[in-house]
Amino acid sequence: MLGAKDIFSYRKFWAHRFGTAPFLPMSRDEMERLEWDSCDIILVTGDAYIDHPSFGMAIIGRVLEAQGFRVGIIAQPDWTATEAFKVLGRPNLFFGVTAGNMDSMVNRYTADRRLRHNDSYTPNDEGGKRPDRSVIVYSQRCREAYPETSIVIGGIEASLRRIAHYDYWSDKVRRSVLVDSKADLLVFGNAERAIVEIAHRAAKGEPPKGMHDIRGTALLCDAVPADWHVIAGDHLDDGADGTGNEAGARQPERSVMRLPAFEQVRDDPVLYAHASRLMHRESNPGNARPLVQHHGDKELWLNPPPIPLSTAEMDRVYGLPYARAPHPVYGKARIPAWDMIRFSINIMRGCFGGCSFCSITEHEGRVIQSRSEASILREIEDIRDKVEGFTGIISDLGGPTANMYRMACRDKKIEAICRRPSCVYPEICKNLDTSHDSLVQLYRKARAIPGVKKVLIASGLRYDLAERSPAYVKELVTHHVGGYLKIAPEHTEAGPLSKMMKPGIGAYDRFKMMFDKYAAEAGKELYLIPYFIAAHPGTTDQDMMNLALWLKRNGYRADQVQTFLPSPMSVSAAMYHSGCNTLRPIRRNGSEVVFSAKGVKQRRLHKAFLRYHDAENWPVLREALKRMGRADLIGPGKHQLVPTWQPAGTGLSGGEGTRCGKKHQTQKFFTQHTTQSRRPGLKRPPKA
Repeated sequence: MLGAKDIFSYRKFWAHRFGTAPFLPMSRDEMERLEWDSCDIILVTGDAYIDHPSFGMAIIGRVLEAQGFRVGIIAQPDWTATEAFKVLGRPNLFFGVTAGNMDSMVNRYTADRRLRHNDSYTPNDEGGKRPDRSVIVYSQRCREAYPETSIVIGGIEASLRRIAHYDYWSDKVRRSVLVDSKADLLVFGNAERAIVEIAHRAAKGEPPKGMHDIRGTALLCDAVPADWHVIAGDHLDDGADGTGNEAGARQPERSVMRLPAFEQVRDDPVLYAHASRLMHRESNPGNARPLVQHHGDKELWLNPPPIPLSTAEMDRVYGLPYARAPHPVYGKARIPAWDMIRFSINIMRGCFGGCSFCSITEHEGRVIQSRSEASILREIEDIRDKVEGFTGIISDLGGPTANMYRMACRDKKIEAICRRPSCVYPEICKNLDTSHDSLVQLYRKARAIPGVKKVLIASGLRYDLAERSPAYVKELVTHHVGGYLKIAPEHTEAGPLSKMMKPGIGAYDRFKMMFDKYAAEAGKELYLIPYFIAAHPGTTDQDMMNLALWLKRNGYRADQVQTFLPSPMSVSAAMYHSGCNTLRPIRRNGSEVVFSAKGVKQRRLHKAFLRYHDAENWPVLREALKRMGRADLIGPGKHQLVPTWQPAGTGLSGGEGTRCGKKHQTQKFFTQHTTQSRRPGLKRPPKA
């Protein structure tokens, strides 16, 4: 992997003499107590301010503070007027704007486009405290408050909307959020490396809108510089490899890939699929080229992704003086997201799984960035000694996944040139080091810390990796599962699984056998909690019926299920919008066609199959089974899916029949998902 300047090696800004703030100030009174006359940087966020390293604005704020800058926070401001954006005065360098740890549209609306009435990142779980498309609205208010001040946007919403993107809520392709927000610079991915450079260069008088060479940023310019070679990727060539880049051709060092223009992808779904495929091939920091995309008379320029942080940098980022609590302004208000992560620890970032519906790889990248064992153990001790209410239980040691800690490509040269979207699909790469030894050692040392009674693992487990390490599974099951363990097979059928880039259900079966074996040996009654998605691209009614039969055969009843939600910029969203499989070459008349359930009725049918046991769903399932020629699955038999009778007061059939008196004994499980493409944020939110 390419080298990069250590983010803590910059000469500190002169304001470092003011020292460290107990909390980054949210008011003038706090600034006065710190003896500040102004803020150098003001961060505007759609989340409540919780000074903890699971929250992006806390990390960015503390990292900038460590560079010597005076950083203020404006959290969940009233966006209907400019006054709330003036509360800390004019920032000397720039506003940093984010929607928060979640895309504001995912946060506010369900997969059925229904309004949510709660918000886990808001005091007392209150909904409606952030606007739709928060990055755009907040940026506009910042500009109105101080027209001459620079604005830098970032976080998950800006990151996943950095190019022309399909927007599920408006059902159209929208422009880059940089264009609509009229900000000066966009930061995508993990932001520490870029934001530190931006801040130091701004402090020397360079305006952010002119910083054209910082990795992990996007900006608008009038034209591509004359000394850059433009690779034409804005048309389809049935004779090429489907990427707009002739296979095997060697390009000049200063090459930029041209994506189809916004106006083209807005009007042509096939070109949109092509642009998505191009962009995802340029996602490896070791070999990614800049991308350029016309937006009207401007060029949107995207620099290559940021270089991942080293272990030493990760340790310092997570070792900064976080208060590890919500700002005192919230008093005793309950903030659900804080309750969820109060006693949990991030041990790594990134995910090489590459699941096509998930935003983690899109945002954090495929390269795993791990903290040192010593850093993690120190944080456990900090929780024990400093966090109110600690009872001796660490609720999670994890990250985007539970078990990718310290995993990496065995050959850095291969890693630097690889363009695979996943290291584990269609099979685990032979160059991937899948050893779980470091994780087993970490678990043992963590639970040996005095005052720690239990260390639980709550992050989603990548079971196809875990089954390669029986010693890890035994350690996990024996000591770190508190009743149930969540994993995500997502489906049972090959069609949807191939579009998700997930392993076949056989991998789940093998892991379950291992899990049950070690649970029995430990004398514990433990359960696996499998997650499933309804209506993902490539899923037919038949696929959902087969999944429902599998659930019944295995004695599962899903309490909460999730319908596929096309998150901005994801591979699955491109399939959903275009009807093309973007995992394969895109050709005008030769692309693989992908079916997606788009109508409300069919999407609800797919969801109903996951809840086959709910009497409210029986009428629609009976109707569907008859239409599919599978009326044989209607009846009282164990092999049948729904009964012929209907309990009084349920479904569409009113008082048909009577309620059965015999209770069906099955294992009950919950499926509240936490990745961006489902409903992220409660357990392991992406960082800014």
